Amino acid sequence: MTIKEAQEIIDKWINTTGVRYFNELTNTAILMEEVGEVARIMARKYGEQSFKKSDEEVDLADEMADVLFVLMCLANQTGIDLTDALEKNLEKKSIRDADRHKNNEKLR
Repeated sequence: MTIKEAQEIIDKWINTTGVRYFNELTNTAILMEEVGEVARIMARKYGEQSFKKSDEEVDLADEMADVLFVLMCLANQTGIDLTDALEKNLEKKSIRDADRHKNNEKLR
């Protein structure tokens, strides 16, 4: 599925199963919650923190999908075509960072 298709599927789901979008501020707060859940897993799986018994059955892929879902909700609500936005962002980074990382001593 493309990003555009995903945005369309999410919009249809929100307007049927979800009834309507939460407002943008609520969805921003939900996005922060979901990013926090990803961070929690990352800190335990790849960082120094250990899992609690209640955290052992976490699913990183599912949590990342939650982040993507809410981000796409916000994009739909604010009229942003994420395909176009990502293409422009990658072009910006390619121009701006053409030599930046190659010349970074910390990355060698």
